[in-house]
Amino acid sequence: MKAPNFSIFHIRKWYCQIEEILAGESGAPADGEPLRKIVLAACIHNPYAGKYVEDLSAWIEASPQLGAEVGRRIQTVANGQPIESYGKACLVGIDGEYEHGNALLTNPAANPVRDALGGAKSWVPSTGKRGGPGTIIDIPLAHKDALYVRSHYDTVSAHFNDGPNRDEVVLIWAFATRGRLNARLGGLAASEIKGLDGLV
Repeated sequence: MKAPNFSIFHIRKWYCQIEEILAGESGAPADGEPLRKIVLAACIHNPYAGKYVEDLSAWIEASPQLGAEVGRRIQTVANGQPIESYGKACLVGIDGEYEHGNALLTNPAANPVRDALGGAKSWVPSTGKRGGPGTIIDIPLAHKDALYVRSHYDTVSAHFNDGPNRDEVVLIWAFATRGRLNARLGGLAASEIKGLDGLV
């Protein structure tokens, strides 16, 4: 067991990845502001690696502190620019179970991130898998206040050159400042969601 350095967790490092997209794949310029996609991730020692543990509640109960730190970091990185979309994921080292990563992605962990974004209403799309350093993971994105805003369905890909090790979990959050460039498939518009339930 490695000594905790953040609540009950031992965090080896934080990652930050930023994309700024000024034109679409065909070269058409942005219909408005460029799209920024931001990935924040923490590489965390997995004390459950290599064994089956029935009770994962210690990680779930402490996970809001990770969520609060992600919220603090996205506010810093966004630097006042509004965040419209989000998603989350876990990448579990091969001595761990997918369930270990999922323990850090439940509602208790997500609520502080919602709060940091001004009270986001929608559930957070999520994914995960097992792998080693350099594994590519695609993180789904959706509008933070109404899940069915079609223009904001998107994906951001991330990889971490030195993580996770066999006994680590990379906890990943992704954010976007707007929907896809030149989205034109109809559906509920972001401008129409005020006052709607978050899953609409």
